[in-house]
Amino acid sequence: MKKIFLTLLLLATFISGGCGGQKESAPAPQPEVKEESQAEAAPAQNVSGDLKISMLDVGQGDAILIQTKKQTVLIDTSDTDERELLVRELEKLSVTKIDKLILSHPHADHIGSAKVLINASKKEISANPYLEKISVAEVYDNGIASTSPLYKSYMKAVETKGIVHKSLKVGDTLDFGGSVKFTVLFPTTQLVDAVNGGQKSDPNNESVVGKLTYKKFSMMFTGDAEKQVEAEILANNKVKALKCDVLKSGHHGSYTASTKDFVAAVNPSVVLISAGPDEERRNTYGHPHLEPLEIYLAQGIDKKNIFCTRWNGTITINSDGQKFSVTSEKKGDWLDKWIVQKKKERKK
Repeated sequence: MKKIFLTLLLLATFISGGCGGQKESAPAPQPEVKEESQAEAAPAQNVSGDLKISMLDVGQGDAILIQTKKQTVLIDTSDTDERELLVRELEKLSVTKIDKLILSHPHADHIGSAKVLINASKKEISANPYLEKISVAEVYDNGIASTSPLYKSYMKAVETKGIVHKSLKVGDTLDFGGSVKFTVLFPTTQLVDAVNGGQKSDPNNESVVGKLTYKKFSMMFTGDAEKQVEAEILANNKVKALKCDVLKSGHHGSYTASTKDFVAAVNPSVVLISAGPDEERRNTYGHPHLEPLEIYLAQGIDKKNIFCTRWNGTITINSDGQKFSVTSEKKGDWLDKWIVQKKKERKK
């Protein structure tokens, strides 16, 4: 028995010694694990959560409604010609109090209905009775004074109603309630001071740009900011800070925005475009343009995740902070046909 025991002991020592006394080898290298970014998460199906974002079908302009557990926020108010559409959309969603009205810049297709939401006249209420039920608690803009009659009209309405009015600049953060935050990425204080001091600028490139976050969900709001603003935002922020699940296409899907570098940095899985219908008056520039659509596809965004109010109607995002879903009023395979049409136009 002793011989058997010694034999087993020697055998065990030989095995534990590493087959001949070799040095202990280093651990095998582990495959690099790519950290999943927010933008890499594809939209899920029928998510129910406390955040609802609706890109409203209001023709050529912009109007995006954000509803959280605590607040209702409206970013832009469409054009004056589309006021009836805006009021109808707000009524469909039973909106009566707007806690925060954010106006990205003073072009008519973004601030066209601001005055009537703040302080509608009897005549305006007669034309759109639901206006009487709507109230606005706070108004935010880029802090740049404008000579636009529409700008002056909503500023006068703000003063008349004694509503809180604040300007937004880089670094500001708004609390939308229910853990939903909005961080401002543009404009800069320097730009605001320069333009208010007399420097000429294009209002598009004074747009309020901001990133909305709700736990792990995020969305980039761009107003009508164009390429030069995108470049400035890229220069002043780490790429990681710009990643978002959803991108609101800059300037209604115009070729003047959505550079390759900016789209790559945001790295969205979904793009939303606000553009008017076929009638020329309601889509003067033929949005969306071919160039940004090609960039979105080259970035790897699935064509079924590129939505446009022109064909899809109102587009709604729901999120629980972990997942999100996207639904639209109208289903339509518009992208391929539109790209073919735009390529034909390019050749002419």
